[in-house]
Amino acid sequence: MTVTADSQPRHRASGATRREFLGRGGEIIRGAWPALTLIVVILAAWQTISSVGLVEEYVLPAPWDIATVMVGDADLFWRASVPTLTAIVVGFALSVVIALPIAIAMVYSPLLQRAIYPLLVLSQVVPKVALAPLFIIWFGFGTAPKVFMVVLIAFFPLVVDAVVGFQAARPESLMLVRSMGASRWQAFWKVRFPWALPSIFAGAKVAITLAVVGAVVAEFVGADTGLGVVITQARGNLDTLTVFAGIGFLSLIGLALFACVGILERLLVRGSRGGRTFEAAGSL
Repeated sequence: MTVTADSQPRHRASGATRREFLGRGGEIIRGAWPALTLIVVILAAWQTISSVGLVEEYVLPAPWDIATVMVGDADLFWRASVPTLTAIVVGFALSVVIALPIAIAMVYSPLLQRAIYPLLVLSQVVPKVALAPLFIIWFGFGTAPKVFMVVLIAFFPLVVDAVVGFQAARPESLMLVRSMGASRWQAFWKVRFPWALPSIFAGAKVAITLAVVGAVVAEFVGADTGLGVVITQARGNLDTLTVFAGIGFLSLIGLALFACVGILERLLVRGSRGGRTFEAAGSL
């Protein structure tokens, strides 16, 4: 077989890509095994306690029985998950759209920050369960109350972490791009925003988990569809297995959404600091 000169770099590149992929896979496994081991230990202890009868089944069902119900009634839970997931995703997206402009305004206006920040804190200290009935009165049953509850509970960590990230930009980096003739908007887009991305995603990870809580709280108080409704009905029927199975599905949704935010973070944050400042200055 004849090997051309340009085929060897391709082989080397593909080999490097495979090694990089395997290296990342090994890194993920090494980072995940302590958590997986702890989960297995907890589930094994839980299964043992339930199997030997130390706790009544209607109080704490065995994990195997819960998994059996989750698989057997998967169609029911998937159908109920759609409205809950819709409210979570829409509410989280609105939280991002609302939180980032507020954070930008607070960074560039200290007076506005002093005026808005107490209101943001006040919005979080008010019990959300007490506000859920008002949302139902104002917006009726359906998706709207759940979306507003998600927005109310999720936008606060986004605002706080975004403000911290925007304010953490290096003053010398800002002065460098301004000395190159950049406008305030260009300095924000080229320096402040890339520098703030890690903090923004830290807030997004907290917000996406709180979004699941907000949607379920709204469904507990009053809704006609959703996993919260399934759990509430099962609780009324003293069907503990279905309650735990619904909680299991909610946990899976929360983990999947958290993972999606983490993947987006890895795609956008990589290389967002350091040399990006000089690249920004060079592009002006």
